[in-house]
Amino acid sequence: MIKLLRVDHRLLHGQVAVSWTNGLGADCILVASDTVVNDPVWKTTLKLGKPEGVKLVMKNMDDAIKAINSGVTDKYKLIIVVQTIEEAKRLADGCEQVKSINLGNTKQSATTKQVSKQVFLEPEEVTMLRDLMGRGVECEIRALVDDKKVDVATVL
Repeated sequence: MIKLLRVDHRLLHGQVAVSWTNGLGADCILVASDTVVNDPVWKTTLKLGKPEGVKLVMKNMDDAIKAINSGVTDKYKLIIVVQTIEEAKRLADGCEQVKSINLGNTKQSATTKQVSKQVFLEPEEVTMLRDLMGRGVECEIRALVDDKKVDVATVL
């Protein structure tokens, strides 16, 4: 059962490892990233940030989609973490089980629009989010599990 699909360029850190995992009662974190699976430093860093008693799985995007669709993840209370909105859209496009996307932290650049304290959107990401919301996928901004949800549609 997917408890959360979070976009956070930092992936696994205190907010995810403590607030979200405890708040949602998650027992497995899936990091879905084509970059991370090929980077030994990232993998080691993520393993160090893993909460006690919670399984950590790192898969590339295609393998993550296959695992979710095959049902092997169904036994877990799953948090999925990706680095970008594009990756979240790819998961949503490939997995009908994705009903909601949480925007936690995205990178700022010269071409981004700031829509919250920690969320910056590129023009093409705005298009992606509108597409997802148009298909009924909830898109919300929330740093911590106890924070009030902000509907992305209200800040675009």
